[in-house]
Amino acid sequence: MESLVSVLLTEALPRVLVISVLIGIGVGLANLAVAYGIVDVIARVGRYLTEPANLPDEVGAAVLTNTVSVTAGYGMLAEFRESGLLDDRATLVAVVINTFFGFLQHIFTYYGPVLIPILGLHAGLMYVGARAGISLAISIVGLLAGALLLRGYEYDGSVVDPEVPEDSEDEVGGRTHRSKLQQAGAKTLERLRSIVPRLALVYSLVFVALEYSEQLVGTFAYVGIEEPAAVVDPIAGLLGLPAAAVPVILVSLVDPTTGAITVAPMIGDVLTPTEAVITLLVGSLFSLTIGTVKRSIPFQYGIWGSEFGTKVIVVNTGLKAIFIVVAILVFLVI
Repeated sequence: MESLVSVLLTEALPRVLVISVLIGIGVGLANLAVAYGIVDVIARVGRYLTEPANLPDEVGAAVLTNTVSVTAGYGMLAEFRESGLLDDRATLVAVVINTFFGFLQHIFTYYGPVLIPILGLHAGLMYVGARAGISLAISIVGLLAGALLLRGYEYDGSVVDPEVPEDSEDEVGGRTHRSKLQQAGAKTLERLRSIVPRLALVYSLVFVALEYSEQLVGTFAYVGIEEPAAVVDPIAGLLGLPAAAVPVILVSLVDPTTGAITVAPMIGDVLTPTEAVITLLVGSLFSLTIGTVKRSIPFQYGIWGSEFGTKVIVVNTGLKAIFIVVAILVFLVI
């Protein structure tokens, strides 16, 4: 077991630094986009998403940023919420819509170059298609929720309009590049000062808790669960999966890539491609709990605070669980 200092320096600190940089990029982009009027340009594309969901045009820039960096996209949304452009309901709708666009970047960084070669073309495309369908369904739910829940909303775009100091006007009445960059930088640093301390605190608590989590094993035994497989076995049997699927599901709880590596040799002999995909989906359903503790809680609490962060986690995790189950049922039928 690593020492407390070692956990904080090797686990929590690097994660906080990376996420802080990405959030800083997102918030900085939001401020620069407002200062230079880029939001209006991006809004021409993003309007196809924001108008049906009754969201302001500025949100389109944050949604599209998710295709490059989810953290940066969240940083932009956090900036719009903190500035007063979005209230909690509108922010939740925007977060849900983000889901599919955040997934798109993973196709090029993970699913395409890593997962499909491991699983093979047939099973790999089936699994990636299932994950894409789950993400798209969640985003569609966000669009429908905005259409219903945000009807009649009015947004005050002036809260994100750049201030124009009198002494920074140029010959045509606009601000100089230097003043725009200075103001965007100042706003970004101000926002980071409120976010980074929360990130550091929550990530530290989570990683320390995970490092000293051996006591949780005793809790499972106390309630009569000596082995995690005792929970997975009945579900695998209910879905008609062979016994070989159980260890794959258990491995996927800890690491989805290792789960894919484990199931790959079984495809064709022990498991059909469809059964392999169902197995991985079941593993991802179980791993939602671990993922929530390791990633969602520290990330969302760091950005939004505990109260609103909890709402985001509940909505995101609930929708993922629902549509993973739907995807499993679809594969059982076809």
